[in-house]
Amino acid sequence: MNKYPRIALIGNGSMGKEISRIAGEHGIHISRIFDENNRLVESSPNDFDVAIDFSTPSAVVENIMSVCTLQKNIVIGTTGWLDQLQKIQQLVDKYKIGVVYGSNYSIGMQMYFRIIQQAARLINATPDYDIFMQEIHHKRKIDSPSGTALSIGKIILDEVERKSIINSETCLGKIVPEEFHISSLRGGEVTGTHTVMIDSIADTIELTHRAKNRSGFASGALVAAEWIWKKQGLYDFSEQFENIMNSGL
Repeated sequence: MNKYPRIALIGNGSMGKEISRIAGEHGIHISRIFDENNRLVESSPNDFDVAIDFSTPSAVVENIMSVCTLQKNIVIGTTGWLDQLQKIQQLVDKYKIGVVYGSNYSIGMQMYFRIIQQAARLINATPDYDIFMQEIHHKRKIDSPSGTALSIGKIILDEVERKSIINSETCLGKIVPEEFHISSLRGGEVTGTHTVMIDSIADTIELTHRAKNRSGFASGALVAAEWIWKKQGLYDFSEQFENIMNSGL
């Protein structure tokens, strides 16, 4: 019996190539690659156990419908599609497959989320401090703000009672106190930098996660694929992080 599931990649860009590299180092078999020249459809070969999707937001629902028909599980690394989450939940329930989704599969970023949560709880009890953030990504990134930045914003809104709105637009004037402002920069080859700033009249605290490369995202996606293999249901990677990491890689 195989220790690891056979993996199909949906999308063979920078992330797909990094997943292939990490998989090779761990003896994990990439049995199929789907891209714009070889699209995943309902009649595609089913010689894989779990698909990993790093494609485009517009393709996610169609990809999930195809893996449902093939009775396979999937890890979704693509962001910008969460408005379709209810529809995907219905597909998961109907076809009884397993799906993991997340805004960021980096193990370090999952630790960062938890650091931000603790910081936000302190901010909630300290009204003299404001909290806001900036995210920077390479010039080819499609969505803005990043899915990771929106996840951080949700953490802030859940913990800081005086923040109730995420504002991700360019501000040409003042913002209202209830807004958690996210600013986005795009350019160059930046893998991903997220900085949460905590500021008062007395001092400033900056909490930064800076991805050096894509290896952390690739490793996390493969761990998630191993974990969801032979499971049913729809799971948020961040919410299941501790359980998923116990599966190891």
